[in-house]
Amino acid sequence: MTEQSAGIADIHWLMDMLQTVDVGLVIVNVDYRIQLWNGFMENHSGLTPRQVREHYLFDLFPEIDEDWLRRKCDPVFLLKNRAFTIWEQRPYIFRFNNYRPITGNADYMYQNSTIFPITDSRGEVSHLCFMIYDVTDAAINKLALQQTNQQLRELSSTDYLTQIRNRGNWEEHLKLEFDRLQRYPQHHSSLIMCDIDHFKKVNDTFGHAAGDLVIQKVSDVIRKSLRTTDIAGRYGGEEFAILLLDTTADQAQYLAERVRRKIEQLDIMYNQQLIKVTMSFGLVERDVTIQNCLQWIETADKALYQSKQNGRNQVTLFKA
Repeated sequence: MTEQSAGIADIHWLMDMLQTVDVGLVIVNVDYRIQLWNGFMENHSGLTPRQVREHYLFDLFPEIDEDWLRRKCDPVFLLKNRAFTIWEQRPYIFRFNNYRPITGNADYMYQNSTIFPITDSRGEVSHLCFMIYDVTDAAINKLALQQTNQQLRELSSTDYLTQIRNRGNWEEHLKLEFDRLQRYPQHHSSLIMCDIDHFKKVNDTFGHAAGDLVIQKVSDVIRKSLRTTDIAGRYGGEEFAILLLDTTADQAQYLAERVRRKIEQLDIMYNQQLIKVTMSFGLVERDVTIQNCLQWIETADKALYQSKQNGRNQVTLFKA
């Protein structure tokens, strides 16, 4: 075999490898016109090398964010350094359908990529090579793990019966808000403590399953009455706590009165029996005389106690 024929054989071997490797290979010139398109890209795009050659990359694939990709490629041209993209930052460069059996529920192929320069005989960058890696399995597994961890965090912070925050998680938010108010004393936030009147009588008359149903219905009213910035938690058995951010005492009193009326109007059916309940509220706006979170809770509790003492089913604003 002559040296020339050996060289040709090497080139054929190299081209066969480029066509069959399980990685996408795309070479474009400085004008982003496609010069090489391997078998991986053909299989996933449905476009042959002949169909794409000399075509402008962004015309063939309008889903590519041209400004973003050019910003990634500019340093490759100027500095002759490699650039990388990862699926966490952008799921893909080329939107290909996903056909992998393990992650068949993924809508598209998640991709990592490497972009590196190809220089000419003068050392100038004449082309860019994109290597496209299918990382769908790894991406889906990571996303599933993140979703599971998020669900676990939610479960650990949520009261199982009411599906609002449990006491520990709610107290964490109360501390964060108190610390914020210490830094910005000109802000106003209010705290409401409330519990169901004569709840023991519900349990004694109808049973604990009925009591659980009452707690669920009351918590539904509370949750649906709040803004997205308000933070409600189950503080005890039939006691609830509501933290109202950037809310004055007057605004908090209006909200508490609205919740009180809704609960008073509730018709709770259990085993074909109607259960009616009411709720008492105590509230206080945080001011400079309140030195810590515990004192804030105790002050709202005092107002709640006054509501109980004065006949229940009412809202009491704490006054020093």
